[in-house]
Parts: sequence; structure tokens; C-alpha cells
Amino acid sequence: MSEQRVHLAKSAMGVYQSLDAFSKEVGRTAREYGVDDRLRELVQLRCSQINGCAYCLRVHVERAQKAGVTMDELGQLSSWRESGVFAERERAALELAEAHTLIHEGGIPDDVYDRVGAVLTEQEYVAVSWIAISINAFNRLTIAGRYPVPPLASA
Repeated sequence: MSEQRVHLAKSAMGVYQSLDAFSKEVGRTAREYGVDDRLRELVQLRCSQINGCAYCLRVHVERAQKAGVTMDELGQLSSWRESGVFAERERAALELAEAHTLIHEGGIPDDVYDRVGAVLTEQEYVAVSWIAISINAFNRLTIAGRYPVPPLASA
């Protein structure tokens, strides 16, 4: 099995720059629609956990901590349904993020749409959906390219 892969971002820089610009627009829209950095990072982390994207997890754990997500919350994110540390709005966003990430398993089911829609505003629903769509694209890029995730240098 070949460890060296074509670096998709470097091999088609214009496409990568468009994806990056798309991601920035999603971030602007999220802020405009009332989704703060904390919620955005929780959504991106949960999608990256489901997809198994170590590279994006590395990036977004650091950003999540800067946005106020605690180590306790990070540790419980994969079991958010059983955890009591996430607010109702965060739980709704995480459920929607999971539905987008696992879209191949039946789309966004009506019960999820109704449950999430009872908590999030329409603008928040739209913003969280675009955040999930964006990070899922980045997850696929980095997983396909086997982007390296070496150990962090110790302090």
C-alpha cells in the first residue's frame, strides 16, 4: 500500500483555494446567522470524529479550545447523547451535523428535521448545515490524501 499520495490541494491549487474561500464564506454566514465559534467548532469536530479525520481533529481541537470548549466537553463529544454537558442548542446542532455526515443513510430524516427545527432557528439550521457540508468536504480531502498528523512536540 502506497503511503505517498497525490496532494490534491497542491495539485489543483485553484480548486483548493475555491474550497477555502467557500469555507470562509460559510464562517461569515454562520456568524451572521447567530452561530458562534464554539458551536461551529463542536459541529466541525463531531463531523471529523465520525469521518475519522485525524488531521481536521487536530486543527479543530485547538480552535475549539480557543473558542471556550473545555477538555471535559471535548472528551464527551463522541458520546454527546449520553452526556449532560451540552446545551439543548448544541445537542440539536450535533444531531444535524451527524445527519449531514451520514447523509447516505437516508438523508435528513423527518424526525431529525422536526426535532432540530424545534430548537434551532431557520438561520441557525442553515448555518449548521453549511458548516457540516464544508467540513465534510475538507475531511474527504485530507483523508484521501493521507495528510500526516505527527505527534505534537512536547513543551
